Amino acid sequence: MKSWWMAAVVMIGAVSVVGCVSQSKYEEAMTDADSTKSELALARAQKNALEQQVKTLKDLNMKFGNEAQVAHDELERIQHGRDKERGSVEGRTKDLESSVRQLSFQNRALRHEYEDVKRHNETLKSLVARYQKELKDQSHSVTSAPAPSVPSVSSAPSGMPASPAMTAPQPLSSSMNVNKASAGDMVLVLGLSKDVADRIVTNRPYRVKGELVAKNVVPKETFDLIKERISVSP
Repeated sequence: MKSWWMAAVVMIGAVSVVGCVSQSKYEEAMTDADSTKSELALARAQKNALEQQVKTLKDLNMKFGNEAQVAHDELERIQHGRDKERGSVEGRTKDLESSVRQLSFQNRALRHEYEDVKRHNETLKSLVARYQKELKDQSHSVTSAPAPSVPSVSSAPSGMPASPAMTAPQPLSSSMNVNKASAGDMVLVLGLSKDVADRIVTNRPYRVKGELVAKNVVPKETFDLIKERISVSP
């Protein structure tokens, strides 16, 4: 009986001990479960926040991609416009350079022509001065020369022809020898252009006046105007 009692006490003690251990573990497990639930809720909240951040980053990435594409298109448009404008500027620059070269050439030609005209003008001035001097000298010689005695017609023997002194003096010949005259003289006296006068001098000598036309030195129309005022006598 005593042994049974002791066994019962031992069993009761064991059961009490087992019950105490299980309760503490249960409470500890419940605490761990609550902690796990809190951590799970926190993890879910963090996941949602991260997903929202990912979505926001995707939207920003798409926005930045669109803006980058727009900027790229604008840059290409600007570069195309710049290349087109550069080509236009280069074309205008080439045109201006060509115009400058043409104007420079024309300026040199005009300058040479001006020098030629200036020299021709000086030649004409000297010729005019020389002819004025010659005319003045001729005028003085005519006025200072004694008048020739002309016998009257009635004093001449009957049937005799009049003396040469009785005829009026003939005017000086105005024909110009194109084999000897200078180009300036032909310009001044005959009214030829300087080019024609220079060709006449270059193609000398001439045996007959018609060679001026035959040698293509003087046009036929010009020759017809001057043929009565020129000669080719040696």
